[in-house]
Amino acid sequence: MGPLRVTRGLLLFAACALALPAAADEIRLKDGKKLYGVIVAYEDNMFKVKTDFGFVLVEKNKISAIIPSAPAPPKPAEKPAAKKEEVPEPPKPAPKPTPEPKKTASKTASPAKTAPPPAKSGEAAEKPAASATAAAIPPAAPPQESGPPPNREEVQGNTYINHTYGFRMFKAPSWNLQDEARRALPNAIAALGTSNESTLMVIGIEKTKEPLDAAAASIARRLQDAYTNYRGLEQKKIQVGGLPAVEYHYRGTEGEHDWSGRLVVVARGKDYFTILGMTYADSDLIQIQENVISRAIASLDFTAP
Repeated sequence: MGPLRVTRGLLLFAACALALPAAADEIRLKDGKKLYGVIVAYEDNMFKVKTDFGFVLVEKNKISAIIPSAPAPPKPAEKPAAKKEEVPEPPKPAPKPTPEPKKTASKTASPAKTAPPPAKSGEAAEKPAASATAAAIPPAAPPQESGPPPNREEVQGNTYINHTYGFRMFKAPSWNLQDEARRALPNAIAALGTSNESTLMVIGIEKTKEPLDAAAASIARRLQDAYTNYRGLEQKKIQVGGLPAVEYHYRGTEGEHDWSGRLVVVARGKDYFTILGMTYADSDLIQIQENVISRAIASLDFTAP
């Protein structure tokens, strides 16, 4: 994805940015109780949770952990209905040729044509038919350099779909397409995040002949240069959308804030997809922010049309 330079105006926190999809999450309280529902709002140090029995208000300091539900597996594509075989009609008999009338020999003999003089030694005989055909065909235009394909993307409810590069993923309800961030970062093909830019996810694509481990390490080193006080927390091999991947979890300082980020490098054929999700690490709701990023990464499906 190239060196990442995050601007200072990229991140401010909004609690409503973390509204989760309809799948219920497990909310563990400090007294040992568990609550299952969807967090829809945060106000006055209280979470508003939608459960099967109605809305419940829970104080933030009484929550020990929030465990997001696993994303639903992608539905297999439906096979098109088999077409009925059409029985070909028997061929019709060809019409009999009509005999041409006999030509009467002309009484006046045509004058004999003079044969062209033989070609001189070392000279090739002229071919007027070939020369006329070659002159009628214009010379081929020089090939033009092809630029990147147009980015065909759309949002359907809580799903982001990229038709150009063939993938889909979960989009938090309050995330929007961040076109400015996508254009500002090299090799970026998609960018989503909150309108106040407190949480951002950028997806890029790279082409390299290096194996997955070496390519991921190279990308991680470039990312490290973008932060001050960079701290690597975890590195592991995972599967994303059924494809091999390497994940890095890190912390780093940029601008006036400390950041928590996840970099995932996914190998698909000759292409390497880079998924970078980051959010404020100095926010009281960092755990929820990280859960939303993890859910989006786990939902990646590279079989989109």
